[in-house]
Amino acid sequence: MSAARRELDELRALIARHAAFGEPTAADGVVQTAIEGVLVSSVSENLEAVAPTSGTLLAVIAQGGKRMAVGERVYEYRAGQYLVASLDLPITGSHWYATEAEPALGFGLVLEPSAVASVLLDASDQGALVAPRRPLNRAAPPGVGVADASRELLDAVVRILRLLDSPRDRDVLAPMIKREILWRLITGPVGETVRQLGLADSGLTLISRAVGRIRSHYSQPFRVDDLARSCGMSTSAFHRSFQAVTGLSPIQFQKQIRLQRSRLMLMTGGDDVATIGYRVGYDSASQFSREYRRHFGLPPGRDAARLRAEPTLA
Repeated sequence: MSAARRELDELRALIARHAAFGEPTAADGVVQTAIEGVLVSSVSENLEAVAPTSGTLLAVIAQGGKRMAVGERVYEYRAGQYLVASLDLPITGSHWYATEAEPALGFGLVLEPSAVASVLLDASDQGALVAPRRPLNRAAPPGVGVADASRELLDAVVRILRLLDSPRDRDVLAPMIKREILWRLITGPVGETVRQLGLADSGLTLISRAVGRIRSHYSQPFRVDDLARSCGMSTSAFHRSFQAVTGLSPIQFQKQIRLQRSRLMLMTGGDDVATIGYRVGYDSASQFSREYRRHFGLPPGRDAARLRAEPTLA
């Protein structure tokens, strides 16, 4: 048996055991562990995710598989692979293989820009070779990347989960292993996306600020020229970078945020369709219903009834 296979087998066992200890508090049956920012999940059904955004995270699949769509881009990853999301993106997704006998098992680590920046700084001070930062006049790297997990990365993930059984060692060793995981990501196949997260003047960071503004005021109209100016970019460069990072234009991005938010409101709230459409920024109920159906495949009322009747991740 290969070393990577042994790491993956132990990772499955650790996730399954620790996921059973807590109540899921977020999408995909996610359980926050005793180590800050370290998550585990176990899902036993092929469920559709309704969470409006991805968050900034590393997600490693130990068993099963997951499919995630960001705009027109579709990402699939399965056992032994990982996904990195470097900014909050509007997503739809589902586990495409998960049963009671073989649940989908996953590990997550919240990616903090300050932690990435600290690792990059230490690497620079030590003269470690890290790819140079991307020039500002070039499009930023995609905000999502998928790659095969190296044996070294799997080993670090296993070791940080082992610490859940060693409270005395946890507070001292967990921060060290988190930094090791970040280093494995930074020097891995999608390292540019991770590196950009830690660079204050990177194209990805500038687009992330624009994304934050749109998300915070998603029900309000905006001028693309104003967003570009706030990022210190020309309108054409801003459009190019925004599309490269998110897979969407700024207007499409806002529309997806509006539709995802409205879907959650329809599932959990008591307002009617027209009121919810207005709350997320639509002046016309017919336009809201038309765009909702185009995106989710059903009119708002019917989709909400289906989601309430079926098990769905929120």
